[in-house]
Amino acid sequence: MTRLEQARLGIAVREIATVAVRERTSAEVLRQRLLDGRVVLPMNLCRKPLGLPEIEPCGIGQGLRTKVNANIGTSQDFPDLKPELEKLNAAVEAGADTVMDLSTGGDIRSVRRRILEASRVPVGTVPIYDAAVRVLRQGRNVHAMTAASILRAVRDHVEEGVDFITVHCGVTRDVLRTLEQSPRVCGIVSRGGTFLATWMARHGKENPLYEQFDEVLAIAREHDVTLSLGDGLRPGAQADAFDRAQVHELNVLAELAARAHEAGVQVMIEGPGHVPLHQIEAQVRLQKELCRGAPFYVLGPLVTDVAPGYDHITAAIGGAVAAAAGADFICYVTPMEHLGLPEVEHVREGVIAARIAGHAADIAKGVPGAAEWDRKFSELRRARDWQAQIRTCMDPKRAGNFRKRRRPGEADVCSMCGELCVFKIREDAECRRKPKARKGKDS
Repeated sequence: MTRLEQARLGIAVREIATVAVRERTSAEVLRQRLLDGRVVLPMNLCRKPLGLPEIEPCGIGQGLRTKVNANIGTSQDFPDLKPELEKLNAAVEAGADTVMDLSTGGDIRSVRRRILEASRVPVGTVPIYDAAVRVLRQGRNVHAMTAASILRAVRDHVEEGVDFITVHCGVTRDVLRTLEQSPRVCGIVSRGGTFLATWMARHGKENPLYEQFDEVLAIAREHDVTLSLGDGLRPGAQADAFDRAQVHELNVLAELAARAHEAGVQVMIEGPGHVPLHQIEAQVRLQKELCRGAPFYVLGPLVTDVAPGYDHITAAIGGAVAAAAGADFICYVTPMEHLGLPEVEHVREGVIAARIAGHAADIAKGVPGAAEWDRKFSELRRARDWQAQIRTCMDPKRAGNFRKRRRPGEADVCSMCGELCVFKIREDAECRRKPKARKGKDS
């Protein structure tokens, strides 16, 4: 029985109580949002029987702190496991709430198992990557996948303990016809979407993940795995944003999300992509309206196409706007986006950039505790309590290193202002204005 089904029957869901305390909300409010499909709690029910470690429950959705996901995983050029475990640790230490293993190189099943064993946060995957790699290693191309092999990959990932999976169920033949009628600059940029589109074109058949969606639901329901309905038609260029194909797919995902929720399966919706700044709010509001408030999981969005090497910044700008408009979950983007497989430091930078975006949005949305964090830090800044500032800030490691490099020792000012520090000058002036205590007769 899934947590959603338990909540419907009035059965206490342990994770709800834990998340409610952390999110500074009531368990009843959180339970109602789970019932309404506005919150998900991704955690595979079979983690313990599989010998996987317990993870911190994570709530994603309305009224909760904006969450951040970090993608890791091997590639064919870099198939080694060790760097990916280092990235996992770096991502979690930097504050990632979840990770996704997108491995396509090496022994990807073993990599997935090791990541599941090492992670302290929920783990997601994209099973169709696995299905494609299996046929490629047989010397065939992705067209050689079958409907059965695609669903087999979904089942394998779920049975191995993954907490949420991306499934590109909305890339239908009808949606692809819409795309053909309105050509794009960059076409389909989703890897999973491309696999399915080419498979459908080759075989003249419907997307198995759409056609057999009831089977996908049955697999997910068995282990209470959250479905992340992938946006296979997300725009990969500013010029392609908010086109007919993207909106058509979103309508399909809305219908599928309703079916999932009715079946007792937790579900969230993935979103764009490359989107001009002025379109972001409208896209988020449309998703929320069509999908009845289901949690929205956005990649960025990236607000310009021309800044490779800095796409963690272009994504953070878009992520802040999207989350302020109602998006709930930000997939980080690293400085290596569009250029290559990220290294450990790129992962850290990507997570922190996404966390900054999410926190800025949480202040705007009035998420409990968000503004209070800033107020507390500002009070420490005014008091020039440097150690407490570093402990309290978003990235203590980076802030502490910067402080040591430019002002070693225990000085109460920074090396930019020194004795011209506005706080110090005002404090000294206030001290001089205070009347001196009058001496008594016997003093």
